Amino acid sequence: MAAFLQWRKFVFFDKEAVSDPLDNGKKFVLPKGISASDSGRGLLVLGDMEGRIWLVTRSLQLTSFQAYKLRVTHLYQLKQHSILVSVGLDEHGINPLVKVWNLDKRDSGNPLCTRIFPANLGTKPTEVSCLSIHENLNFMAIGFTDGSVVLTKGDITRDRHSKTVTLHEGSSPVTGLAFRQVKSTHLFVATLEKVYCFTLSIKEYPKVELDSHGCALRCSSLADPSQDSQFIVAGDECIYLYQPDGRGPCFAFDGQKLLAHWHRGYLFLVIKDVKSPNKTGFGRGEISSSEKQLLTVYDLDNKFIAYSFCFDDVIDVVAEWGSFYILTRSGTMFLLQEKDTQTKLEMLFKKNLFVMAINLAKSQHLDSDGLSEIFRQYGDHLYLKGDHDGAIQQYIRTIGKLEPSYVIRKFLDAQRIHNLTAYLQALHRKSLANADHTTLLLNCYTKLKDSSKLEEFIKSSETEVCFDVEIAIKVLRQAGYHRPAVYLAEKHKHHEWYMKIQLEDLKNYQEGLHYIGCLPFEQAESNMKRYGKTLMHHVPEGTTLLLKNICTNYYPTGAAVSVDHCQVNKANSEEFIPIFANNPRELKAFLEHMIKVDPCSPQGVYDTLLELRLQDWAHEEDLEKKKILQGEAVSLLKSDNTVFDKALVLCQMHNFKEGILYLYEKGKLYQQIMHYHMQNEEYGKVVEVCKHYGDQEGCLWEQALGYFAKKEEDCKTFISEVLHHIDQKNLMPPLLVVQTLAHNSTATLSVIKEYLINKLKREGQQIEADDKKISQYREETSVLRSEIKELKTSAKIFQKTKCNMCNSPLELPSVHFLCSHSFHQHCFESYAESEAECPTCTPENRKVMDMLRSQDQKRDLHDHFNRQLRISNDGFSVVADYFGRGVFNKLTLVTDPPGSKTVGSLEVDLQRDLLIHTKKNN
Repeated sequence: MAAFLQWRKFVFFDKEAVSDPLDNGKKFVLPKGISASDSGRGLLVLGDMEGRIWLVTRSLQLTSFQAYKLRVTHLYQLKQHSILVSVGLDEHGINPLVKVWNLDKRDSGNPLCTRIFPANLGTKPTEVSCLSIHENLNFMAIGFTDGSVVLTKGDITRDRHSKTVTLHEGSSPVTGLAFRQVKSTHLFVATLEKVYCFTLSIKEYPKVELDSHGCALRCSSLADPSQDSQFIVAGDECIYLYQPDGRGPCFAFDGQKLLAHWHRGYLFLVIKDVKSPNKTGFGRGEISSSEKQLLTVYDLDNKFIAYSFCFDDVIDVVAEWGSFYILTRSGTMFLLQEKDTQTKLEMLFKKNLFVMAINLAKSQHLDSDGLSEIFRQYGDHLYLKGDHDGAIQQYIRTIGKLEPSYVIRKFLDAQRIHNLTAYLQALHRKSLANADHTTLLLNCYTKLKDSSKLEEFIKSSETEVCFDVEIAIKVLRQAGYHRPAVYLAEKHKHHEWYMKIQLEDLKNYQEGLHYIGCLPFEQAESNMKRYGKTLMHHVPEGTTLLLKNICTNYYPTGAAVSVDHCQVNKANSEEFIPIFANNPRELKAFLEHMIKVDPCSPQGVYDTLLELRLQDWAHEEDLEKKKILQGEAVSLLKSDNTVFDKALVLCQMHNFKEGILYLYEKGKLYQQIMHYHMQNEEYGKVVEVCKHYGDQEGCLWEQALGYFAKKEEDCKTFISEVLHHIDQKNLMPPLLVVQTLAHNSTATLSVIKEYLINKLKREGQQIEADDKKISQYREETSVLRSEIKELKTSAKIFQKTKCNMCNSPLELPSVHFLCSHSFHQHCFESYAESEAECPTCTPENRKVMDMLRSQDQKRDLHDHFNRQLRISNDGFSVVADYFGRGVFNKLTLVTDPPGSKTVGSLEVDLQRDLLIHTKKNN
């Protein structure tokens, strides 16, 4: 009993005698002469010495039926089926009979007996010692006192579907049988001397001898799956547990065992309270009425005694309805009711048995919240005892349930910082730490100066990251641990933090630049935009080189070049121009590279490069180099990639004459070209511009004349040349020319003498031509009037013999016109545009009508224009409006000769009126 006494004892069960609810609470009395018992399917099943089987319900109602004529020796109630198997005697001197009962079916009010057969295959009478049934109803094993075991395979409820064989023969009585079903089906067999295991899943039923020690009758049982369904054998010195392939653990429980049962995780042992001198093994199944038995309930998992009490004459211990029942030979039935888990735990807490409480809670499948509360109480207990190391281990087990601040407050003392560190580490391992916890842990590492732990923490593998990396980087940076912070940032791809630490703290500009070059395109682009200015200031050449890479065809440094050439990663080079502030040399190199590799670079690239080239040109003093730079700037302007307005402003800012004149010419700003030369007083250039562009913009000559007219210097030569072109192209009225030159004090009459003579000469010639036309028109009019009078007063004789259209002889029907033209009717209908007009005369008539309409229109327009000028306060806006409507564009008539440049009378009149009106306003 020494080993047994080492186990702690508890009272985890409440014992009471079962009272009869139908008899005013008196003790419930069992039937007399009980010889066998079992339980299951909501019933207690009892067999007696008179052959009756008793059924006890939960309400303790007793029913019975006569199963045998003599007595019942064994009962087996299946747990998953309402099938009861019994063994008993109907006659003396014959083999016992096995009967199978279906409790759900009735036969004359009694359970239906579905099968009866002899227990033994032979004719020699042999007593049955034990019985076991497989829950699937396909196996039944019967052990005998002669050492044999009979196995029935198949449906045990029917004769035709089962087969019975002798599985084992021996000399030692069989004392226990149990079926084990896990992956395979096994049958454990215990005798007084040995323990065997048969594998029933194999056809030959191979046998393994597990031990050379047996047990007494009723001293074996099968554990539940919590104990891996091991076979329990209760010997006098030890309790042995067996697997199908060998013996497992054993427990040194001394004492003569009378009964062993396994129920719901507990081992029930009935032991003689005082050792009996009788050592005849098999006979110990017969319990003397004068002996005391000690019932002990063991928890093998947690290694404690859950209950222990002495009873008189224990027949059996059965489990049903969530409780345990002790049957005694005196007829009293005791109820063992297990205390609830919380009550048991409180009993353990009072004794400070926290480890046992934890094990008990786990075996009782207590939820995680309940376990966490036990760990907390255990931790508090250890903390009060001063065992801070043990306490922190228990608090660690509460992570996820207990608020971390509860633990952290207890260990904030500097002397307990290593315990706090352990707790915070566990908190991070379970990924339940917040930013404050990470900060606190890193501060603990830094205060402890535990570099190895710090390094281990931050260098955890990717799958083990259990903290907020960004917070860790911040804390390490603030604490001055820049190298670990950089490691974390690089490993976990916190690029911004990596760059901040490298550039701002460590000043490793080259490392930062190299790091950006290893990033994927999108991240490299964004980081270069963010840190490019700093890098350009410290590593200009390397930064420029990386920018060239990013803006052309980017591949990360060290990365394999992609086979897919369709995927081109390049950034907008214009967006990186601000990075080159105060670095014009690198900027120019970058821009030169961009337009070389990508002629379709953004507009800003060309504009900025033009500005840089113009700056270099403006500051260059060497004439040869200046000429080269001038050519580069002009070539960039001629590439047509610059914005006109921006380029013009840049050229004007740097007084780049070649560029300004090129852009003016490109934009067809001919007046601006002339004004540029006027500002620079380049008289010859002014005349050249008029010659070059005067045909495209006639007002240039007029502006040139006005320009020279205002000059006080002697510009007679240039004025004469301008007047010659004005005269040749009839660009200005003579009066306007005279009025323009009147402002020049140096311009004498001799300057315009030739112009006026030529003009008056042409005017005289024009007058003579007009007089001739007037005379001609008068004569023609007189002839026409005579013809009209003749047509009105006399008959018209049509003498045409041929059609004027087809020149064929004229035939009726025919059409005749007063103009003396005659046509076939079908020819007239085919070619005439109007029934009232002669097809031959129509073109000439149309010209005349057009001229008349044009004259009327011009006369009306002239009058309206003069009226608008008179009433308007802003004569210029009126003129601009008429220009916008195209009023001053020459109206070309079909009568005008091709290429005629004659200024119409309307244009001359309007210009004269405009001049007069403008002078009046002035």
